[in-house]
Amino acid sequence: MKKLSLIALCCSLLSVSAHSATDFDQVEISTNKVADNVYMLQGMGGNIGLLATDDGFVLVDDQFAPLADKIEAAMKDIKDVPIKYVVNTHYHGDHTGANAHFGKSAPIFAHHNVRKRVAANDKQSAADLPVVTYNDGVTIYIGDEQVSLSHLPKGHTDGDSVVYFKQANVLHMGDLFFQGRFPFIDLNGGGSVKGYLANIKSIINTYPDDVVIIPGHGELSNKQGVQQVIEMIEYSIASVDAALKSGKSKDEIIASGLGEKYKAWSWQFIDEERWLNTILAELAP
Repeated sequence: MKKLSLIALCCSLLSVSAHSATDFDQVEISTNKVADNVYMLQGMGGNIGLLATDDGFVLVDDQFAPLADKIEAAMKDIKDVPIKYVVNTHYHGDHTGANAHFGKSAPIFAHHNVRKRVAANDKQSAADLPVVTYNDGVTIYIGDEQVSLSHLPKGHTDGDSVVYFKQANVLHMGDLFFQGRFPFIDLNGGGSVKGYLANIKSIINTYPDDVVIIPGHGELSNKQGVQQVIEMIEYSIASVDAALKSGKSKDEIIASGLGEKYKAWSWQFIDEERWLNTILAELAP
């Protein structure tokens, strides 16, 4: 049986109906306590952030619609309270796929470009749309927690937000952080390699050194993990730029690769070739 492709997980512009129900039936939602009353839920798609207070839940991203009941069950195992707010870190369907389900119970917050891009996707409906949008950011106060949503421009997409739980000192970076792997930068969705780099550098300088970081994909991490991504992107840009200036063709640059240094960063969706092609598309369009 065909498994859900990682292209769908990242781009998520394909219809969920193209995949067999049993693909989702086999998915289990795992729960990781991050700090205080903040949790990370993993299943299929982007990592979910969850704040559980006596006043209700704040849900950050919601994966795919067929997983909504499983996500709800995992939430109820943590605390039996209503969902109060939903946040989308960006528009891709592996982060917004269950919006229609959770949006029935709580308002969905996102950057205004997220609403625009979800509205343009004929695989999603009006029920999937964020109903509270912002330009630079907004802060949600619930229980004893202060949840700050901050927009960072032109990085993974043109609608990225990071979500900071101040009291817990936990940051959800959405897909501005692929932990230990080459990132997907959606150039067609307003993303930029150099913008992505600038954004994650700003995160290093903005949040406390001991902040715990939930990546869009991968395991729990910290500033050291983000710094490794910064170094990889800087190395990749410098290598491609030097090769272009030396007169090498795009094909020659792809063939040469990045050497052994970042071989382990390739994964099913973004291997070294696709990562280099992303950089070339920006540096040598």
